[in-house]
Amino acid sequence: MRVGGRAEWLLEPATPEELCQAVAAVREHGLRLRVLGGGANLLICDGLLEGCVIATSRLRRVFRPAGGDGGDPHELAEASGRVAPAPLEEDPRLVAWCGATLQGLVRRAQELGLSGLEMLAGVPGHLGGGVAMNAGGRLGWMWDVVERVRVLGGDGAVVDLAREECAPAYRDGNLGGRIVVSAVLRLEVDHPSLVRERTREVLLAKNAVQPVVEASSGCIFKNPDPEISEGRTAGQLVDACGLKGLSRGAALVSPLHGNFIVNRGGASAEDVFGLIADVRERVAEATGIELGTEVQRWRNGD
Repeated sequence: MRVGGRAEWLLEPATPEELCQAVAAVREHGLRLRVLGGGANLLICDGLLEGCVIATSRLRRVFRPAGGDGGDPHELAEASGRVAPAPLEEDPRLVAWCGATLQGLVRRAQELGLSGLEMLAGVPGHLGGGVAMNAGGRLGWMWDVVERVRVLGGDGAVVDLAREECAPAYRDGNLGGRIVVSAVLRLEVDHPSLVRERTREVLLAKNAVQPVVEASSGCIFKNPDPEISEGRTAGQLVDACGLKGLSRGAALVSPLHGNFIVNRGGASAEDVFGLIADVRERVAEATGIELGTEVQRWRNGD
């Protein structure tokens, strides 16, 4: 969205071990802890944000698990000294650290001829946030391909969780506030050209109906219960209320998609917060439906 101020403290770990050490240090000093991925699905307040932000952008490794001895798939093959990965047909998995971009993952899978991530084409953000909030949409969800996730809990313990232990849901990886360290993704072998073509088709479809190239935080509102909304999505409700093009300051409800707010240049976080409140109020007045927000907000005192 390109709004918001600056962090009081900022740490940028480069390995999972450094991430765990950084979290422990912040907690030891009694600071408010926030973990920043790619900034998608997030709005940060203007001015100084109190506490410490840990940015994961340096934790961007993507690799295939080492084969040969059934070891820890989260571990780098070159670091462990084990043999090279097994053939793709035997082990079609990718491992990614939390700071890996979703688009980097899509490209890596495409290069290898691994199918399953095409639905994430055009989705901004990093793996950590994608797993935590179950990124995706009608074409599929992040947790459709997550086999295991490594998380850091509030007690400082690192735990590996299988998909069945998390029970992910709509827009929620159900991790209980634990921090994603890395994840193992189980994909399917396919020809690279076919994966590339499906990825291109997904991108074309999204570009036609979403403001992909504009500054936004992705979808702002969660889709309501279809029984309450008569099957209408949040974007369709905003559109039906004639709110496309509604603005506050330089923040604008996208004329292309009612569930996106874009920054036309120079918008403040307060512009965006205010516009979200305006849309929620007017949709509730017109339809009786209270739209819940999908985008996360970081503000002092929250």
